[in-house]
Amino acid sequence: MAIDLVTRREWGARSPRGAYGRLTSTRGVKVHYTGGQVSPDIVNDHDKCVALVRSIQNHHMDGNGWMDVGYSMLVCPHRKVFEGRGPNRVPAANGSGLNSAHYAVLGLVGSSGLTQPNDDLLHGILDAVEYLRDKGGAGREIKGHRDGYSTSCPGEALYAWVRRGAPRPGGGGGPADPPPAFPGRTLAYPPLMSGEDVRTWQRRMRERGWNIDVDGLYGPGSREVCRTFQREKGLPVTGAVDRATWNAAWEAPVT
Repeated sequence: MAIDLVTRREWGARSPRGAYGRLTSTRGVKVHYTGGQVSPDIVNDHDKCVALVRSIQNHHMDGNGWMDVGYSMLVCPHRKVFEGRGPNRVPAANGSGLNSAHYAVLGLVGSSGLTQPNDDLLHGILDAVEYLRDKGGAGREIKGHRDGYSTSCPGEALYAWVRRGAPRPGGGGGPADPPPAFPGRTLAYPPLMSGEDVRTWQRRMRERGWNIDVDGLYGPGSREVCRTFQREKGLPVTGAVDRATWNAAWEAPVT
């Protein structure tokens, strides 16, 4: 996976003032904007992007009293992805009680000045999302900060893009892989079933936010998650992953 990563050392990050909380998986990523004025000059001067990222960290540490910058990653209009807290670390920007469910990715646009994300910034956000999936166990959700928290963030332009499914600019589609085909057998218990198809379904349910072991073994725990999911989606409650339940795991809206 290609990503133009700017490490903390490269952008001159301050050292954190404490230990990070640890994350091994999340439901996905929440997208943010600065909420203030961003100079349009940063589009033509990457050094100003670096300075802005430093100022954001200073505000979070000195103004908010946080131990570090609150975001997992920060993205500029040159498709460069700045390492914030990074993968496997709890962010601080999503709101009280919400940080362990999603990583936080900031796009360097604001409520005034530079308000419209260019294509490189959108690509960079998706590069950051894929990086957090690969390195930090981020799930498939891409949400706006305002989803579940009372705020105008990430602004109208970025949020409209999120609501469209966060597509790649230029018709490249969203970052999600195509859903896998139904494996041809119904996953049920008893008896205990095992296999890569079980693991694939369990992983998908974990990505959707369910508390499920991804061990490739379809036992009572997987059956109970299946039953609850079927009930939520209006499917026959059998506890068995048939074709309709399998497809719903990828196609049904996440609630």
